[in-house]
Amino acid sequence: MSFKRYIKAVGTGIKGNRNLEEFEVIDAITQILNRQATDAQIGAFLIGFRVKLESDEELKACVKALRNFIKFSNIENSLELGYSFDGKVRNPFLFPLYKDILKEFHLKNSDIKPLNLVISTDFLQPAKNGICANDFVKDYDLGENIYIFNRQEYLKQLSDLTSLRQELALRTVFNTVEKLLGVAKSEYAVTTAFHRPYVKKYIEVFKDYYKNIVVVKGAEGSPEVFSDGKYWKLEGDEIKDYSFELKDFGINYSKEYNNISLNEAKAIINSPDEEIIKLCKFNIALYLVFANRVNSLNEAWERLN
Repeated sequence: MSFKRYIKAVGTGIKGNRNLEEFEVIDAITQILNRQATDAQIGAFLIGFRVKLESDEELKACVKALRNFIKFSNIENSLELGYSFDGKVRNPFLFPLYKDILKEFHLKNSDIKPLNLVISTDFLQPAKNGICANDFVKDYDLGENIYIFNRQEYLKQLSDLTSLRQELALRTVFNTVEKLLGVAKSEYAVTTAFHRPYVKKYIEVFKDYYKNIVVVKGAEGSPEVFSDGKYWKLEGDEIKDYSFELKDFGINYSKEYNNISLNEAKAIINSPDEEIIKLCKFNIALYLVFANRVNSLNEAWERLN
C-alpha cells in the first residue's frame, strides 16, 4: 500500500486523523524498516504518529512488525531487562556490578532455579544525550548470568534508523516499543514507567510474549532502582502495585548527577562504595521477585545477604 496513505492517516489533523488497522501498522513499519519509504516520508509518519498518540492496538501491531525482523535466541531461566535506549544523565549503570553478586547468590542458594538477565544494546537513541548500556558491555566481564544482545546483530533494520531518529531529535513510537521485544524468548520481563496509565499500556502491549511482565518505577526509563518506589504486576486480570522503601533494607543512597559523564559512571563501577553495592543487591532482589524465584522482597534480600 502507498506509504503516503499512512502519512495522511496520522498527519492530517484532529478532524482527519484516524487510528490505523493492525495490517496497516505492520505494513507501514515494514516499509520503514526495509527503507521502501524516503527519509522525509518516514520522519513525517513518525512525528504524525507520535502527535496523534498511538493506541494500544497500534503499539501492539508495531511490536508484531518489529518481531518479524528479529533473529531470536533462546536463553532459558531468564528475565529480560527493558532498558531505555535513550540513555541516562542522572545515574550510573549498575548491571556491570551484578556478576559477583549473582554468582555468590547461586552458590549459596542451590534450591532456587538460576536466574539469567537479558539486556539489549544499541547506539544511543533520542531524545536525551546521556550514557547508554552499550558504552559498558565491551569494557567489563559480565559473567555467565548476563546475556547481552546487540541490536545491530538481531534487528539491524531498526538499528540502521539511528541517524534518522537522531536527526528528528524526538521520541517516536520506537522509543515506546523497542525496550521489550523478546529477543531471548525470556519467560519474564521488566520495564519501567512513572505514571499508572503507562503501566497499563506497557503490560497490555507486551504481555503476550512473556509468562509475566512487571513494570517498576525506575530511574530514567531504566529497570534499575536508586530510590524509594513501587512496582506493578499483572496477577490474573488485575494489576497490583507493591511499594518499597530503601531504608527498610539499610540503604542510604541520595546521590544524583545533573549530567553524569561516561568517565564518572565507569569510576563508580571500578570502585563501588558500600551503598552502591547495596543498591545492586537490592535491584537483584527485585529481579528475583519479578522472576518468581522467591516469595517476597524480604526473602530475596535475606538470601542475598
